Amino acid sequence: MRRLTRTVAAAALATALALVGGCSSDSDKSESSGGAGGTLEKVTYLTSFGNFGRDSYAWVAKDKGFFKEAGFDVDIKPGQGTGSVIQTITGGQADFGPIDLTGGILQLGNGQAKDFVAVAAIQQRTMAAIVTVEGKNIATPKDLEGKKLADTPTSVVRNLFPTYARLAGIDNSKVTWVNGEAQGLIGMLGSGSVDGIGQFVVGQPTVEAVAKKKPVVLPYSNVMQDLYGNALITSTKIAKEKPEMVKKFTAALLKGLEYSLEHPDEAGEILKKNVPAANPAASAAELRLMAAYVRSSNSGTAIGTLDSGRVAKSIALLQGAGALKQNLTPDQIINFDLAPKA
Repeated sequence: MRRLTRTVAAAALATALALVGGCSSDSDKSESSGGAGGTLEKVTYLTSFGNFGRDSYAWVAKDKGFFKEAGFDVDIKPGQGTGSVIQTITGGQADFGPIDLTGGILQLGNGQAKDFVAVAAIQQRTMAAIVTVEGKNIATPKDLEGKKLADTPTSVVRNLFPTYARLAGIDNSKVTWVNGEAQGLIGMLGSGSVDGIGQFVVGQPTVEAVAKKKPVVLPYSNVMQDLYGNALITSTKIAKEKPEMVKKFTAALLKGLEYSLEHPDEAGEILKKNVPAANPAASAAELRLMAAYVRSSNSGTAIGTLDSGRVAKSIALLQGAGALKQNLTPDQIINFDLAPKA
């Protein structure tokens, strides 16, 4: 009996070590690459919008030891859209997080936010979209008139909608918006309480899994082709005071992004392990759809690059649509010294 007890205890200890450290070699590398005395720098990271497959790469970077190898102990928390992520980071409650870059331009250009900078692209094209399901009689942007849509108040999909509506020929005054939380939007769509939701195009598999209906997607990129998707941001304070730390964190996160795109099924399982409510199959499907947005022919060879000319075009598009109150330059929202080079 005593021998059996020792055997079970040893097995339990081995399992615990495997779950916490991933493997002994990862643990050794992470300690040796930490700060003074091998300690890890604590970082709080926000996802862009809840905990869906599109954000699983942060969990992958943590699970695979990429953050530890770079010297970081990362606490991952769910974000609630562009405006909320910016507010939390500039308020000092988080250090990094992805926002929709166009949403960031809107926030900065309209005096709604300041003191943040983007340091890497996550997607080279915007994934913003209105998503509905079959049976709602919505097939074109014009069909959104007279309909009720839901999103978080600070989501880029919602805040960019007036510009999208203008370019797509929609009478914005005939569309009603109601508030919802990131994780609850698809449920609202599935229950029939709303006709559509603000969502990313890669959310199609998750929408179908939750709503049990085939999704219908109206991508913003159909009428706004130069816009970037999500970009990693930090506060201007951190960017100025800890540039090398920003570069190391960015590299580790992008390593997780690249690994997730190459191993979407594993990434889905890692997300499920950390977020029990996640659907691993839907998460993997989201990543497969997202790959085409992360890797783009005009982005150079490196994941994460940002081009000043394209950002300038995005600003000009928004200015032309009357969506910006202030003039902006790319350098005001991007720290190109910290961003990956093409």
